[in-house]
Amino acid sequence: MASLWGQMSFAQNAQPPMATPPAAQAPATATGVYEYRLGSGDKIRMLVFGEEKLGGEFMIAGDGKVSLPLIGDMHAAGLTAAEFQANIVAAYKQGYLNDPKVNIEVLSFRPFYILGEVNRPGEYPYSNGITVVNAVALAQGFTYRANQKKVYIRHANEVREQQVPLTSSLQVAPGDTVRISERYF
Repeated sequence: MASLWGQMSFAQNAQPPMATPPAAQAPATATGVYEYRLGSGDKIRMLVFGEEKLGGEFMIAGDGKVSLPLIGDMHAAGLTAAEFQANIVAAYKQGYLNDPKVNIEVLSFRPFYILGEVNRPGEYPYSNGITVVNAVALAQGFTYRANQKKVYIRHANEVREQQVPLTSSLQVAPGDTVRISERYF
């Protein structure tokens, strides 16, 4: 699921550079596909082959860590699911399991936020491939004062928002704050 989002955002490379949020991507792999980076608010499922009691569903906390059975708090924020999985395997090999087989998958992404000139500003659940236009629809549309030509986006873990032209293909990333400004006549 996480790699599907990365493939969809890479496939739409005709977008302006800000349309594909750097906060939600890892460096390009050899195939040129971007990978999703975990962050606080993401819900993951961990499966440990042959050790059902060690697996389960976990939420990444605000400090970017996940508390796992036997090994305790593991840092997850900023890592891809594969990197996090490798760290867990290494931790379980340190005296807990001989040859751990671990699988990590993202069950739900952290929410995004939309505010400004929309009818229902607030927090909304992220889904793969959601665009700003879709996000506005979730927020029950633009108000009559909305500027429908530009949008301001602040990606997760960034301090400043960036002004971006509003296009139908402009994507939202997990943790983004989208602000629809007021138009002036």
